[in-house]
Amino acid sequence: MSENEEIIKIIEAFFESGKTKDFSHLKEIHLNDSKFSSFSDLPPYDLKDFQTTLDLEQLKFISISDYSYEVKKPKIAVYGNTAVVALELNQKGMLVNNKAFTGEHLSIEGRATFVLVKLPTWKIVHIHMSRING
Repeated sequence: MSENEEIIKIIEAFFESGKTKDFSHLKEIHLNDSKFSSFSDLPPYDLKDFQTTLDLEQLKFISISDYSYEVKKPKIAVYGNTAVVALELNQKGMLVNNKAFTGEHLSIEGRATFVLVKLPTWKIVHIHMSRING
């Protein structure tokens, strides 16, 4: 498997956890380190650490049923043991409110940047996601 294929496999594992609701791999693909950080287009908007990011990712994916995603135009740049992945992203699903028994269809066009480090396998060390549409 090429380095680019290894890297895209990590990114896909991140989004696949939203489809399968199996979050066991999230901890494995993120770097559990004080240097880890993430930004998102969902509140809270502050810079998040490793554990907060994992908790919020799981909450997001749990609240979306029939989740699907499409990674478009990934651009991977490898600099030694560091990789930067920029991509366009479409995420769809049903945002479920279990208490009110309601749901809202959701279709988010966005973009994302992932920074990975190889120690000795590729791990996500930073994520920044933002919406293109409202």
